[in-house]
Amino acid sequence: MDNARTLGLLLERVVDGAESRPDEATTTAILDQAARLAGACLAPIAPEADRQGCLMVDGRVRTPPGYREAWREYADGGWAGLTAPEASGGQGLPMALAAAVQELLDAADPAFGMLAISVRCATRLLARHGDPCLSAIWLPKLAAGAWGATICISEPQAGSDVGRIRTRAMQGANGAWRITGEKCWISCGDHDLTERIGHFVLARPRGAPDGTRGLSLFLVPDTRDNGTRNGVSVARAEEKLGLHASPTCALVFEDAAATPVGPEGRGLSTLFAMITAMRLGVASQGAAVANAAVAVAERYARDREQGALSDGSLARIIAHAEVRRLLLGMRLRAEAVRLMALQAAAWVDAADRGDAAARTRAGMLLPIAKTLGAEAAFANADAAIQVLGGAGYVRDWPVERMLRDSRVFAIYEGTTAIQGLDLLLRHVPAPGALRDLLAHLEPDPALTTTVEAAADFLSEVGVRQREAAAVPFLRLLGLACTDGLLRRAGRAAGPLADRYAALAAFYAVEAPPRAAALAARCRLGDLDAVFDRVFPN
Repeated sequence: MDNARTLGLLLERVVDGAESRPDEATTTAILDQAARLAGACLAPIAPEADRQGCLMVDGRVRTPPGYREAWREYADGGWAGLTAPEASGGQGLPMALAAAVQELLDAADPAFGMLAISVRCATRLLARHGDPCLSAIWLPKLAAGAWGATICISEPQAGSDVGRIRTRAMQGANGAWRITGEKCWISCGDHDLTERIGHFVLARPRGAPDGTRGLSLFLVPDTRDNGTRNGVSVARAEEKLGLHASPTCALVFEDAAATPVGPEGRGLSTLFAMITAMRLGVASQGAAVANAAVAVAERYARDREQGALSDGSLARIIAHAEVRRLLLGMRLRAEAVRLMALQAAAWVDAADRGDAAARTRAGMLLPIAKTLGAEAAFANADAAIQVLGGAGYVRDWPVERMLRDSRVFAIYEGTTAIQGLDLLLRHVPAPGALRDLLAHLEPDPALTTTVEAAADFLSEVGVRQREAAAVPFLRLLGLACTDGLLRRAGRAAGPLADRYAALAAFYAVEAPPRAAALAARCRLGDLDAVFDRVFPN
């Protein structure tokens, strides 16, 4: 409940652009109910679901015990339709509130939340680009949690290199489309939680040009209207490091009936309505695990007795300086990425209402929120294991699961390198974009100067040097964004303002030297020369 109240307060007083959310009382009620669902329904089944994982039975995926009942409770509670249009049976609530709800649920079990993210993102895609007839069928089912959805991009020979996709789309004489090809790394590609699964598939129609311009987007149901299979089969379910209860599948499409979504040849740009929401979902996953890890570590540190005080009495380890330093670092990371995820979501909401400037700011902040959220989750899980010591390394405590689950956050929906390139090559060059973002977040002026100087320098160098600087620059801008958001919370967060102000002051000690080092890394022009000396052919 503490997290629910904190999230509500941040939406009410700190996050810019969250005006489309309900009134404070309704927001509080929704977040309180999400916290109850997480605590009573998801947290108890998460450890065993992780141990058992998903099974392949007769070519289909079976989820762990308790998951079907949990999904039904989730769907019956209206959570699947939180952001779906009211006309389709949803609640029409904003992404910022959905991000807060997701954090509460994913803190209990991010594996369960994978399907919830996919359904929400598919809803957003269809609401913007779906044919009215198609949307009329699918949106109510998605909002009810009766049907699921996936995003199918990667192929064995083409992961992030989308232009090399080979999956083919063939249109028959009657105008009907069929899809043939193989897709991999499909989250929730098959499961027993919903009656039907809709796969949003990037494919290349016959005669379309090579590269991304030749790709179109199709919705491929896993079953036909009569319940028989629609040429979609599961090649395998992956054995993964983490997220064991979330099935990741390789799928084969054989002459599967499909319906186009969006204009032909504009598949990737159409799909970005879903990709944007998916990346936002990863940012919220990161915030969820980061906050869950520090909560476990703090509770343990307050209870665990180790060492002695000056009067000879036993000390709890929270009194030790190094444990306090670890906990402060964890809390700082957790609150920073929580603020980033909420702020990015609120700007996405504002962009959906037609605010072009908010759309630009969301485009810049989202790669940062996704990357730093992923890294904060893993770093906090690692630090929690350190605080717990040997207890953290075994399955009796959830932090080792958090470490395994969170490692993939920096990989799927665009790796860290892809996020850096997207930020530096696509968003930063937009006229006035960087200045507007920094003006809204108001970091320390010295950090603003450092970021702008690095951006100016990189605008004058070759593409290869900008590529090498992409991730360092993302981290540099992330430092400034973190500083600004913590400072704003320290001014505006009401009863929590003092805590955020203390975190901002703690952060201000390390931010300038880190910024200087990252700025210097951005200017390093001989990366290839150094690499060739270290790794000669």
